[in-house]
Amino acid sequence: MATNSYAGVKNSVAEPSHDGEFSCSLKELCSLMELRGTEGVQKIQESYVDVNGLCNRLKSSPIDGLSGYPADIDKRKLVFGQNLIPPKKPKTFLQLVWEALQDVTLIILEVAAIVSLGLSFYRPPESEDCGKGTGGVEDEGEAEAGWIEGAAILLSVICVVLVTAFNDWSKEKQFRGLQSRIEQEQKFTVVRSGQVIQIPVAEIVVGDIAQIKYGDLLPADGILIQGNDLRIDESSLTGESDHVKKTLEKDPMLLSGTHVMEGSGKMLVTAIGVNSQTGIIFTLLGAGEEDEDEEKEEKKKAKERKKEKKTQDGAAMEMQPLNTEETRDSEEKRKANLPKKEKSSILLYILMAKPPTCTPVYIQFFVKFFIIGVTVLVVAVPEGLPLAVTISLAYSVKKMMKDNNLVRHLDACETMGNATAICSDKTGTLTMNRMTVVQVYIADKHYRRVPEPEVIPATIMDLLLLGISVNCAYTTKIMPMEKEGGLPRQVGNKTECALLGFLLDLKKDYQAVRNEIPEEKLYKVYTFNSVRKSMSTVLKNADGSFRMFSKGASEILLKKCYKILTASGEAKVFRPRDRDDMVKKVIEPMASEGLRTICLAYRDFPAKHGEPDWENESDILTSLTCVCVVGIEDPVRSEVPDAIKKCQRAGITVRMVTGDNINTARAIATKCGILQPGDDFLCLEGKEFNRRIRNEKGEIEQERIDRIWPKLRVLARSSPTDKHTLVKGIIDSTISEQRQVVAVTGDGTNDGPALKKADVGFAMGIAGTDVAKEASDIILTDDNFTSIVKAVMWGRNVYDSISKFLQFQLTVNVVAVIVAFTGACITQDSPLKAVQMLWVNLIMDTFASLALATEPPTESLLLRKPYGRNKPLISRTMMKNILGHGVYQLTIIFTLLFAGEKMFDIDSGRNAPLHAPPSEHYTIVFNTFVLMQLFNEINARKIHGERNVFDGIFNNMIFCTIVFGTFVIQIVIVQFGGKPFSCVGLTIDQWLWCVFLGFGCLLWGQVISSIPTSHLKFLKTAGHGTQKEEIPDEELEDMEDLDEIDHAERELRRGQILWFRGLNRIQTQIRVVNAFRNSLSPYEGLEKPESRTSIHNFMTHPEFRIEDSEPHIPLIDDTDAEDEGPTKRNATPTPPPPPSPSSNQNNNAVDSGIHLFIDASIPATPLAPVSPMHSLETSL
Repeated sequence: MATNSYAGVKNSVAEPSHDGEFSCSLKELCSLMELRGTEGVQKIQESYVDVNGLCNRLKSSPIDGLSGYPADIDKRKLVFGQNLIPPKKPKTFLQLVWEALQDVTLIILEVAAIVSLGLSFYRPPESEDCGKGTGGVEDEGEAEAGWIEGAAILLSVICVVLVTAFNDWSKEKQFRGLQSRIEQEQKFTVVRSGQVIQIPVAEIVVGDIAQIKYGDLLPADGILIQGNDLRIDESSLTGESDHVKKTLEKDPMLLSGTHVMEGSGKMLVTAIGVNSQTGIIFTLLGAGEEDEDEEKEEKKKAKERKKEKKTQDGAAMEMQPLNTEETRDSEEKRKANLPKKEKSSILLYILMAKPPTCTPVYIQFFVKFFIIGVTVLVVAVPEGLPLAVTISLAYSVKKMMKDNNLVRHLDACETMGNATAICSDKTGTLTMNRMTVVQVYIADKHYRRVPEPEVIPATIMDLLLLGISVNCAYTTKIMPMEKEGGLPRQVGNKTECALLGFLLDLKKDYQAVRNEIPEEKLYKVYTFNSVRKSMSTVLKNADGSFRMFSKGASEILLKKCYKILTASGEAKVFRPRDRDDMVKKVIEPMASEGLRTICLAYRDFPAKHGEPDWENESDILTSLTCVCVVGIEDPVRSEVPDAIKKCQRAGITVRMVTGDNINTARAIATKCGILQPGDDFLCLEGKEFNRRIRNEKGEIEQERIDRIWPKLRVLARSSPTDKHTLVKGIIDSTISEQRQVVAVTGDGTNDGPALKKADVGFAMGIAGTDVAKEASDIILTDDNFTSIVKAVMWGRNVYDSISKFLQFQLTVNVVAVIVAFTGACITQDSPLKAVQMLWVNLIMDTFASLALATEPPTESLLLRKPYGRNKPLISRTMMKNILGHGVYQLTIIFTLLFAGEKMFDIDSGRNAPLHAPPSEHYTIVFNTFVLMQLFNEINARKIHGERNVFDGIFNNMIFCTIVFGTFVIQIVIVQFGGKPFSCVGLTIDQWLWCVFLGFGCLLWGQVISSIPTSHLKFLKTAGHGTQKEEIPDEELEDMEDLDEIDHAERELRRGQILWFRGLNRIQTQIRVVNAFRNSLSPYEGLEKPESRTSIHNFMTHPEFRIEDSEPHIPLIDDTDAEDEGPTKRNATPTPPPPPSPSSNQNNNAVDSGIHLFIDASIPATPLAPVSPMHSLETSL
């Protein structure tokens, strides 16, 4: 195709030559792609004869594709558009500022500040009464400075808003960067100038010939040129879950956004970007929003027109007296949309309208108190928490990118920290995914290494060469090494690469065969899928006969072989006995060395029998002749055994789920360290697993899965459905105390459901299909298991970072609120002024969240067990730290507040008049408070009671910078802040005292960590009762003596079940005892039977009392204890447990436990030692 082919020839539209414009318009192609099935086929035949005709019109070649000249590509982009869907516009910085201003507390502060400003400029007329009322208002110079507080509050509000907006802006920028990174990673295979190349999806143009294969997500609309057994999942567009078979004759239309579930083929790209089917849907979504905006604007204009009309009518009718009032109102309404300004102006208007002699001074006091109240509220609400969470997640996501984890869903990052189980693939994740044939059984001989070509008979060699060359996907190839001394590059399916590499080792060239038999000449292809576990390709010979080559899992394909090639190259009969021998002597030894075994076979269909029915697979794929069996090695990654050890130490169970032979899987699992010699663990095959988890009707039962999964470590020969069943079974299980959090790795299209079901789905970045990536939460860009361990570390780090921030923030909150509130109540003025509080809030929220949320993870995070889903954010240790530091800080602050003037020999700052100048006293209080927070920030770095709070502090430069920076700003505020910050410069002595008192936080922290948390039983974890791991050992031992509850029954009507079981038990026991007690009358010492059978009578019976307390429940399923004979019945009666205070608010029978015991205060009939009451008391 010449580069200048487009010069000036515009009129020859109908001519399909390669010189003029394209003979196909964009509109024509779009309307073609809206047709489906046979309609599409008809339209192609009517307009273009066939797909080749359409290729000609688009100036493309079905075999060589486009020329790839830049001028041609640019021209196509100009005419048919680019393969991009324009993203939604990001919010501007001003929009984000406006959003940050919507915060209610900030609005209140703004209003109060504006009122305060207004009042400070108002001068009341002098009068004697006012002088008394104000408690000695300051002189003129101080009154002049009254505006400073209002201005300073406004300034600090602006600071907070700008910081929030900047954080939001950078967060959005990061996410857009992440999105574009994900999009850049997507590449697609196209043919240009006869070369198969991979290009970014955005570079695809109309006329490109794209190669599609199993697992692809189609990036553009197109028409099928050639397909092998192609099935597409179109549910994303049509909602139909059935896979649609695509053929040239019936349905060649391929749509963007759909998934290739089976097969392979080539397509001509006909619509891209906004013109493709997915693009049209996206445009509709985007257009909807634009329309709404337009509608809103139109409505606004209409309203304005109406208002104009009204005012004009009013003028025309000359209703002046009425109009003046109304227009003033409407104008006032129209003036400002900002409610706060409106309110403040109204307030000012009211205040200035008729000022009584003394009002403004009281109003000023009122505004001052109001500002203090609002500021306390601002500090009390930990609005920094969402910021800390966001910063922590965004920071982690960015850093995880370097650790080869591309996070698609933010929450997955944190969930991963609590993972308790990882179900991993074998190939590529635990192994290197670089496969090579190392052993082969060929011509009646087992070679331990690849044999020399001369040893193999010529007939067998020809079959091997032809069979491997055509029966491997044509997209799979071995490329020359990139750098000197490196290994050749494997492109495509790695198992097929191993087979092609085997041919190269035998000094044969597969490419020559492929050039002779291009993909278009293959008569029929049965592509590999998880059901077949094999791939077959049919060739048509010149005499009309057919030959089919097959390759697949050895134990599956050998069952379909009835002949095998011998050393002479002849075929001999292959009986079941021979097959068993081969399995024992060849396949099992190969598998036990961790090799994947593949059988290569063929079958001839003679011409005299006519063409077979290719759709009837079971008849086609039988009566094969075995050519050879190869053993393919995929070495375990060197770093994997260590990574698995780390997981096991961190309380995470690693399970291998693979499609490989069980012996191969077991060998690899042992090499990795998933299985230890002598361990009592299960290795199952998919069939056996299914047999064990299903009942007679073939339904899966959760109870059966619960018996298997805790010990299961390897699931071999598993289908994707088995993987999904296992993941779902582990997640839904209730047998362990904590619900399991499961991470799953997958690369195939069929892994989609398991990846979706898992709490965290990892897709392979290199070997993974688009479908798997779409279903996943995190993409492993290096396909390596160690990256999963890093993800666990980052996840735990996110959780800990948020906890650190919480511990710090809540300490500041508790102290600041108590100081401001109590101080304001006692001294009529908050010791911490509004602007100071806002500064403290800024340190707490923004800076602390930045400092504590960017702590890098350490290996020590992997030394503890997962927290579990229900673990409260604030643990007992954190609660101890918060309260401990709160007590220290409050003691210091209140001592300084009420005795500071004596200690430092300065004037007291308490009971100062309204606009009094700042005092040294209150400056010292403020300075000490801030410095204590700074040192406490260092304490907050450790939340598990560690002693060394400086451990690794220099690894986090952000933390060091923020702490140092805050300290410098604090010096500036105190020394030069003056009136706006209500500060006075302090002397060196006073500074040293402040720093010393602040440093005391670190020393006090050591005292707190010396107190064992287990002794502080009054500390409950926030949001939850006591967690099991935090209960002292002695209590745990007592609790473990109790019977466990059957969790499945919890789902049933809990209270009723316990009642009925209790009743039933009592009745049974009474009957048994009565049988032995012939001497006594049937009902002596018991209630009458009719009263016994009624549940209401039983409940209201005076002799029974029900206590709601901790779980002492031997009511359920402890019949074994009873069946041990009558000896237990004669044991001394145990005294009833003392009633403990109710800890359960929900009256939940199963959770709380039910105690039935006899009230000792009620005189009972004297009973014999073997009396029913005695036995009832003993057994309950």
